[in-house]
Amino acid sequence: MKRVDRPNLLVKVPATKAGLPAISQLIGEGISINVTLIFSLQRYREVMEAYLEGLDRYIASGGDASKVASVASFFVSRMDVEVDRRLSDIGSDDAASLAGTTAVANTRLAYEAFLETFRGERWQRLVAAGARIQRPLWASTSTKNPDYPDTLYVHELIAPHTVNTMPLETIDAYQDHGPSPRAFGPEEIAAAHDTIRSMAAVGVDYDDVMDVLETEGVDKFIASWNDLVSDVESQL
Repeated sequence: MKRVDRPNLLVKVPATKAGLPAISQLIGEGISINVTLIFSLQRYREVMEAYLEGLDRYIASGGDASKVASVASFFVSRMDVEVDRRLSDIGSDDAASLAGTTAVANTRLAYEAFLETFRGERWQRLVAAGARIQRPLWASTSTKNPDYPDTLYVHELIAPHTVNTMPLETIDAYQDHGPSPRAFGPEEIAAAHDTIRSMAAVGVDYDDVMDVLETEGVDKFIASWNDLVSDVESQL
């Protein structure tokens, strides 16, 4: 970051347990970051707390908080892939009715957590010192199941302050036939709570789903890094 010295560079930090201290440390040094691989609501709350702690440190050291930026990348579609598989294994009508609904619900609850965090006295104090909000970023938003709308993780997740990193085919699909943008609100968030409760009621363990997704996500990142190193070494 310091070598590149560009204000629009964000360093990626995985939202693992080991990554949480790094978030606070880097923000505390005035380094902008993209916190990636967020799946669970609890981990997302921990990420936001680490960001706020980092801002506190940076401001206390005399840093200019207005020059620090961050996004929190919440992965969406992979949850439906994992949960749908488990729902299919359960095989009940109640389980089948939840297919393709849990990822949107989980993401809407993440947005609720975002609204709860970035308000109140503590946040206003940081804002007064120049702090910028850590935007929720919806990642992995292409539809993996061809039976679902190809803009599912776009038109269902529109809300203020959010970022959606769509692959080109999803952008093209939305431009071609996506519905008019409409932000979700309190009613949709209330329904999302019902969906996650129903998921537990039919026998899908939320925490286990999140552990599996995080482990798989880290493994994919490691594999990509090893492929990159191998390609570079092959050119030396």
